[in-house]
Amino acid sequence: MTFYKKYLPKTLFGRALLIIVLPITIMQIAVVYIFFNAHWATVTASLSDSVAADVSLAVELYNQAPGPQTAEQLNAMMKPHMELSVGLRDDNAFLTARRRAFFSVLDKTLQRSLSQSLEQPFWFDTTRYPNHIDIRVKVDDGTLTFVAARERVFARTGFVFIFWLALASLLLTLISIIFIRNQARPITRLASAAEAYGKGQDIANFKPSGATEVRLAGQSFLKMRQRISRFMEQRTTMLAGVSHDLRTPLTRLNLHLALQDDTEENRAALSDLKEMENMLNGYLDFARGLSDEETVRIKLKPFLESVLEKHSGSRLEFIMKKDLSADLKPLMMTRAIENFLSNANKYGDRIQVSVHLQKPNIIISIEDDGPGISEAHYRDVFRPFFRLDTARNQNVEGTGLGLSIARDIVRNHGGKIELGESQFGGLKVDIYLPT
Repeated sequence: MTFYKKYLPKTLFGRALLIIVLPITIMQIAVVYIFFNAHWATVTASLSDSVAADVSLAVELYNQAPGPQTAEQLNAMMKPHMELSVGLRDDNAFLTARRRAFFSVLDKTLQRSLSQSLEQPFWFDTTRYPNHIDIRVKVDDGTLTFVAARERVFARTGFVFIFWLALASLLLTLISIIFIRNQARPITRLASAAEAYGKGQDIANFKPSGATEVRLAGQSFLKMRQRISRFMEQRTTMLAGVSHDLRTPLTRLNLHLALQDDTEENRAALSDLKEMENMLNGYLDFARGLSDEETVRIKLKPFLESVLEKHSGSRLEFIMKKDLSADLKPLMMTRAIENFLSNANKYGDRIQVSVHLQKPNIIISIEDDGPGISEAHYRDVFRPFFRLDTARNQNVEGTGLGLSIARDIVRNHGGKIELGESQFGGLKVDIYLPT
């Protein structure tokens, strides 16, 4: 079964078309086979037998009184009534090599009929004349030549039947293509809308269409989108409210400590308050997740250069041989890239940012020579609030949300993030973005 799957169509349109066209083709082949074996071949054989009998009769009559005069009399008798011309030629007119017709049924039936009717050597050609058949029979004083109308030997209705059968198959196939394309188009639109929504793009123009089942799937998708949007709005509202409520007592504590003496204990308390504010900001950023920023087509080279400018230095290297473009939400993607750059700056002495095309993706690689991350933690670091116990911590603000937010941003663009070992011995971050 695996062998056949490799050659089967992969698309719904191709498979649906195959389901319709393949049975029609098999049926047509079966009909043609049955027609030629049960009807057309039988009719052709009967016609060939009739012509062979006329030729045999003419040869018998000629042998009773051989000579040119007898041949002329036979021609005068048979040509008007039997559409069979008769002539006498010398011995050199008899041939042995015969050209085969492309459609060999006529040759086979005529060969069989003449073999059964004649005892003398014979030769025929069904290809020399478009509307006649050339038959030659060896006699004692030369060669009798017979030219018969093709209609007397060959039932041309077979070709007409095949023509209409092929035309009907073509029309059915064209109708099937139009019908299936109209049925597959709503599914393609639904898939495109789902992909666009996954990238955070606007799908306000999407409307369910097509068959009942496809419409139901489209309506279910729209309901799911509304539920997800409502959930995200509730999440953001809740955390924004919590953050607002907590900021008031934090402000009072900051004011109170600011009025106190500058002691080590007060400085430690102010530091703790600052960390709490950073944590609240991190929670809010994570809750907002995917913002309503519009997606625009951006050239990556100037965009990345502007992002890297904040982290410029002798230890940062930027490699991009060919300027590529991608659909991005600039502020969100800037934030994701800066997250990785900040970590690389903090834990490494050398940073390399490279961009290359690997269809169907553009890959932005950020490498450093820091302590790196154990492969066992590659998945863990993307979990919200996960913090490493090692010296390297991916969250700048100390909330354990940096990579979670960055991953959400990249996924919102229809991409993904992969971690690996850098060529410099540190961490390598590959950001895959669709072209």
